[in-house]
Amino acid sequence: MHEKELDLRVSIAGVILKNPITTASGTFSAKESGSFYDLSELGAIITKGVSNEAWEGNKTPRIAETYGGMLNAVGLQNPGVDSFILQELPYLIEAADTKIIVNVAGKTVEDYCSVVEKLWDAKVDLLEINISCPNIKCGGISFGTNPHLAAEITKEVKKKARQPIIIKLTPNVTDITEIAKAVEAEGADAVSLINTLMGMKIDVHSRKPSLWHKTGGLSGPAIKPVAVRMVYQVRRAVGIPIIGLGGIMTGEDVVEFIMAGADAVSIGTAALIDPRAPIRIKNELIAYMERYHLKSIKEIQDGFIDL
Repeated sequence: MHEKELDLRVSIAGVILKNPITTASGTFSAKESGSFYDLSELGAIITKGVSNEAWEGNKTPRIAETYGGMLNAVGLQNPGVDSFILQELPYLIEAADTKIIVNVAGKTVEDYCSVVEKLWDAKVDLLEINISCPNIKCGGISFGTNPHLAAEITKEVKKKARQPIIIKLTPNVTDITEIAKAVEAEGADAVSLINTLMGMKIDVHSRKPSLWHKTGGLSGPAIKPVAVRMVYQVRRAVGIPIIGLGGIMTGEDVVEFIMAGADAVSIGTAALIDPRAPIRIKNELIAYMERYHLKSIKEIQDGFIDL
């Protein structure tokens, strides 16, 4: 079976992606990644977080290696939405024949809404609203851990957005389904999960935390079983599309997320290890489908046996 004979298309809030492979917001740089492969091979590009004003991010050190993953406390460093629209977005539009999803960050509801408004006329297909970053001191995760606050920000952003909105959920909660149901009720068009798990590492030789921020977000294959479990639970709690992420390293990892209930996936840490990982993972997904004579992503979803 040839790739052209496979139907890799998926729909996220009515936006058709040519395949389910997207980039995770925290690790993607268009110009750097575009020097390794054709960005048009992706189902969608999800940008790094974009805030209303430029953020410097946290002090260094802000990345630490761990067993089966990494900790990061970068702090959503970015040049601000105005600079993004003028300098980064044109390159994405020119370089990639694929869907563009902008990850939106903020510290207040007004921050999020301001970014969304500035993107009204931009050539952007979807917005991923990041209410789940553990590495900023206010906003972000404080919205994502409370169903009422998550619902409030979803409601206000939905009023302002011209593009469909994806709410990015944090795993650092007791019951992620309560957050998912709250944002769905207030108009979220899709959800993405999971963001990083809160973690910490101490350098026993210097006797100091390995990160300046002390704690950071754990990503990589170590968190994949948690991510799969949460996607499975959220799929059974809401009816909107799900983008799954968290430790995806291979094509079979993608299959696992799709079987759990994801409609698309994002590749993050794997792309830091190997910049070409998203394309390799896509090809491994195709190889899996060919091996089991599957012609569409839907057949993967329908083939899961839920004991």
